[in-house]
Amino acid sequence: MDSENHFDYEKIGLKCGLEIHQQLDSKKLFCECPSILRKDEPDFKIKRKLHAVAGESGEVDVAARYQNLLGKNFVYQAYYDTTCLVELDESPPKEINKDALMIALHISLLLNCKIVSLSQIMRKTVIDGSNTSGFQRSVLIAKDGFLETKYGRVGISYVYLEEDAARKISEDGNSEVIYRLDRLGIPLVEIVTAPDIKTPEQAKDVAMEIGRILRICKVKRGIGTIRQDINVSIKGHPRAEIKGFQDPKAFVKVVEKEVERQLNNLEEKNKNLAPEVRGANLDGTTKYLRPLPGSARMYPETDLPLLKVSREIIDSAKKTLPKIKDEAKELEKSGLNQEMIKLLLSEPYKLEEFKSLLSVLNNPAIVAKSLLVYQKEVANKKSKSRAEINQISEKINSSLEKILDAVKKRIIKENQIKDVMEQIAEGKNVEDALTNEKVEGNEIEEKVLKIIREKPGLSENAYMGLIMKEFKGRVSGNEAMEIIKKYIK
Repeated sequence: MDSENHFDYEKIGLKCGLEIHQQLDSKKLFCECPSILRKDEPDFKIKRKLHAVAGESGEVDVAARYQNLLGKNFVYQAYYDTTCLVELDESPPKEINKDALMIALHISLLLNCKIVSLSQIMRKTVIDGSNTSGFQRSVLIAKDGFLETKYGRVGISYVYLEEDAARKISEDGNSEVIYRLDRLGIPLVEIVTAPDIKTPEQAKDVAMEIGRILRICKVKRGIGTIRQDINVSIKGHPRAEIKGFQDPKAFVKVVEKEVERQLNNLEEKNKNLAPEVRGANLDGTTKYLRPLPGSARMYPETDLPLLKVSREIIDSAKKTLPKIKDEAKELEKSGLNQEMIKLLLSEPYKLEEFKSLLSVLNNPAIVAKSLLVYQKEVANKKSKSRAEINQISEKINSSLEKILDAVKKRIIKENQIKDVMEQIAEGKNVEDALTNEKVEGNEIEEKVLKIIREKPGLSENAYMGLIMKEFKGRVSGNEAMEIIKKYIK
């Protein structure tokens, strides 16, 4: 059933709003450390235990109190050359990164927002261990914007500039959590829409349109650089903030499932309903994470002055504003067919990967097929569960650059790409899978004879298909056909 007709969303009073967090491509927000993620072993580690305290209102935030009750210890991994005392919470923050501020202004202007000329940098209480200090720094950059979509105008309530959290490495049951400080402090913009979204399809459309605007600005690319949350409520039910989205298309199913959950709560006359944070599952359902934070977690940053955005800075942002590209026309110029263009535009993260992989192999058709078709076919063939399919896809995806480089260097042929992917899905590393062992003519001949004896009476093309499948592209089609014709005359 089409999602638009699944429920009468107007009748049940559906309201949705998005919160989109996008990493910016610059140094960290309050120090000079580079914003790069590390794979090598850390140089040192520290241990902390965080506690909930009262905010500006004199109250302890409900979410902070909940995290405090868990009683966890936190271990932070760090590096001597890319971690400083600011990340360790042993030094006051430096002045806000001007490059990050300019990128945030570009994004705000493209979202038709009004720039805030004077803002107080705030501390947001966070004691889940993802910040060594127990808080996240955030500052209001702009407000009162809007976005035009095919479903109507959606308000942009706020644009914030804030620091990203530490990266979770592992969690030992309920007692200890290990974080890495490479991500802590990377600049983020947080875009908060008004609750103007009235259907699941509109939620997807808004997310994709915001993504299109972000991609023309100086932001980081790839998995993990953008995080999307959605707030969902219906008439008579408290709001739920749902986290865990990479792909905007997932909004449709999750919103439908969340509406269904909230309707069931109302039908069962559940008296213990309260605003909450939930996590998205692969099947579209959600799970409880924690209470929804309130205003009590906010208090002013005491180590930094007010942020002043002068008229000169705003004028400079307007003069350097990136132009919105017509991505469909750009892709048409590359020679891609309409089907591939449609697939790329429906998956914005794939679009960025596509552009990046073209620098490895300048053949749009092969790159698009490898990225959008081949790896999906292999993953679906090798597995049944959604989790396993995603795992295999990620494994293949991480090897795509090497696979396409092998095509460029003529180590493998285009028709061997799927075979290499299948070997990777079966557990081989990409180097072994790319080994191209030449098949001798006598081996081909033996196989042709064997297939003809086992399956007599087939056409030349049918035998050709069986041979190519057997050798998975490692033979010359002309050579194979000559041998086939020799024996079926």
